[in-house]
Amino acid sequence: MTTKIAVLTDVHANLPALQAALRDLEQEGYDRLIHTGDAIGIGPFPAETLETLLAVPNISFIMGNHDAWFAQGLPDLQAASYLPSWFPAHLQWTLAALNPDLRPVLAQWPYLLQENIEGVKITFLHYALDLSGRDFVTPVFEPTPATLDRLFADYDSDLIFYGHHHPFSDLQGRAHYINPGSLGCYTKAVARYALVLLENGQATIEHRSIPYDQSPLFQAYELRQVPGRETIYREIFGK
Repeated sequence: MTTKIAVLTDVHANLPALQAALRDLEQEGYDRLIHTGDAIGIGPFPAETLETLLAVPNISFIMGNHDAWFAQGLPDLQAASYLPSWFPAHLQWTLAALNPDLRPVLAQWPYLLQENIEGVKITFLHYALDLSGRDFVTPVFEPTPATLDRLFADYDSDLIFYGHHHPFSDLQGRAHYINPGSLGCYTKAVARYALVLLENGQATIEHRSIPYDQSPLFQAYELRQVPGRETIYREIFGK
């Protein structure tokens, strides 16, 4: 038997990028789709993105930090000195745009999903978890197989899919570590995701980059007066 899984991460309320990836997946076909966290935050379409994702057939969600801030409440923003100055207002804007009735829906999303699919042990998570199991360790910004071996030492898997840190990475260490790259936050106008074909204990990985029109994205940032948008343009999209 063969199972085809699509893995998205860090859509970050970028609806045009998500729609491009979903159109491609509709043509490709898949058995399951897994989003490894941060459906919302940063982008200008939090409500529409969440509505679209929740309607996708055969989808599983992993909790990301932005998802948790909506489902479980924001951290103490005044005490969170690590956050940039524009970020608290942006978080408040994002949460105000969402239907609070969806909080219990997102609260059910797990932080970790581990499965054996067609003889391949796979872990899906947003990033390596701290001892609480409900927060994430500091990201490694230039990962190597050795650093990822240490970072994900607690997870007995052949394949580990993660996100949180937005650049693409595909490295082989003790396990095969794959970050498909943020679908919604990238300097190029492409939506990135991974396709995994599982059969007889073997996994074949294909990385896809689907072009999309960014103009509706930036128009929405301006029309909706999204806080922090100038910084987002520069630091996320390289504009």
